Order: sequence, then structure tokens, then C-alpha cells
Amino acid sequence: MKVISQIKLPVEKEMELFEKKFFESMSSQVALLNRITHYIVNRKGKQMRPMFVFLVAKMVSDGSVNERTYRGASVIELIHTATLVHDDVVDDSNRRRGFFSINALWKNKIAVLVGDYLLSKGLLLSIDNNDFDLLKIISVAVREMSEGELLQIEKARRLDITEAVYYDIIRQKTATLIAACCSLGAASVKPESNEIAKMRRFGELIGMAFQIKDDLFDYGDDKIGKPTGIDIKEQKMTLPLIYALNNSAKKEKSWLINSVKNHNKDKKRVKEVIDFVKMKGGLDYAENKMMEFQREALLILEDYPESTYKNSLELMVNYVIERKK
Repeated sequence: MKVISQIKLPVEKEMELFEKKFFESMSSQVALLNRITHYIVNRKGKQMRPMFVFLVAKMVSDGSVNERTYRGASVIELIHTATLVHDDVVDDSNRRRGFFSINALWKNKIAVLVGDYLLSKGLLLSIDNNDFDLLKIISVAVREMSEGELLQIEKARRLDITEAVYYDIIRQKTATLIAACCSLGAASVKPESNEIAKMRRFGELIGMAFQIKDDLFDYGDDKIGKPTGIDIKEQKMTLPLIYALNNSAKKEKSWLINSVKNHNKDKKRVKEVIDFVKMKGGLDYAENKMMEFQREALLILEDYPESTYKNSLELMVNYVIERKK
């Protein structure tokens, strides 16, 4: 958590004000809704998304932010929170960041309605202030996130994911939201500038590296202990597994597919799959790809003059691939 505090330092004041504005943006006439949104605000995570918005806005504009930046950060957080609430319903998940999920406490029907409410609040915050350029950035992200999830579900049924399709899935599922945060930060202070596309690409690269790091956690790490194999149990095709499949003999391939498809609940078999992927160099390959995305992201930052905001973004890029969970 220390690294996060360090990253946050140049935008600490903005983040404090943002929290107040974000809480206000959720308010409703319905007491039940206010109780639930209060619960949501009080169990916030690292708040990396609004941090990206403020750091990018300040880096591209010599340190200034405006009301549009605050609204952009609030909209991203409202819509991101809405997708998390809906995700917990879809995944039938009872926990989120160590707390009970909304659906665990108030049941699915209320959770879906709360997600819809947060989504509409986010859209209206943009529309009421004529931030149509910001709204477009966010709407594209929501569309891509939904498409990415559905593409993953469709492909998981057949386990026929190529590396290119895998990148498509993670670009849409994970990277698109971080890309939206970064392009939104730039658009809030420099509308219609070429900084917007540049920062979008920067965010996308970070998101890709972030997801590959998540894939690697499934195979364990000396620092975090034993492998989890959760992705294998859920039949998720991740980069280490795809690489192992592509570099296996016919017999090994059918054993691997059969294991993931039909024996994913068998702990011993899952461990064998993990060992096989490691032996085939799947982890090394995925790690190298992750570093490629990281290097490309850092390269984009080189175009900007030195500043505390740029330093924080560099720290963030490194944190994404060095984090322990």
C-alpha cells in the first residue's frame, strides 16, 4: 500500500475533494439507496482509476485540473462501481474486497437496480454538464467491457483461443477502462487534442500488463505461496496456458484440453496442468509479453517533461507488474 500512497501524493488534495464530490453524485431521495451507496463509498479500494484521471490531466496540462476533471473521475467511478455490482450478481459472488457484496446483503434484485441507478447517475452527470466528449469515452469503454466478457464466455466453451483473440479479450475486458481513465484525464483539460489518443494507448498498455500479471498469479509465486489454479477451475484460457497449448505435441494438447474441460475440479490434475504449463515455458513467455507492454507504456511517457505527475505515472506502470496481489 506504501507505493500507492507515494503515487497518490501529487494529487492528494484533488483526491480528497473528489471523494466529497463522488459521494454527492450518488445521492438519492430513496433512503434504502442512500444506505447502500453509503456502504459502497465506505469500502472503496485503492481508487486507482480516479488517480489515473487526475495524474494524466495534470501531466498533460502543466499541473492544472478543472471541474470537468472532477466530473470525469466521478463518472468513471460511478460506472465502474455499477459494473462491479452487476459482476457480483453475474458471478454469484458474496465478497468484494474482503466485504460482503451488495447482492449478499440486499439480494440480487436490489443489486441489479442499484447498478442501473449508478449507471444512470454517471450518464446524467455528463449530460447535465454537456460533457458529451467525456460521455462518449466512457460509453465506448462500457460497450467494450461487455463485449470482452461475452467473447471470453463464448471462447471458453470451445477452448479454442488464439493469442490474438486473448489480447482482444483482455484489451476489452480490462484495458479499456484504464484506457478510458487516461484519455478522459487528457480530454478534461485538453479537449480535441492528440493527447487524448496518446493517453488512451498509454492506459491500454498498462491494462494489458495488469491482466497478464493477474494471469501469472494463478500459477503461484515464491512470494505469495502456492498456486491457486482458479482460472483453470473456471476454464479461463490465459496466456501461459495458450502458449503451452500452442507448443505441445498432439497427445499433450488433447490431455491438456481434456484436463481443463473435464477435470478442472480435480486438485491433483490442476496441479499437473500448472506444472506442465511451467515446464513448457508458459510463465516466462507471459512475463516477457507483460514487460513488453510495460516498456511501451513507459516509452509514451518519455515525450513529456519531468514532473511529479509523470513520476507517479511511471511508478504506477511499474507497480502494475511488481504488485504482490
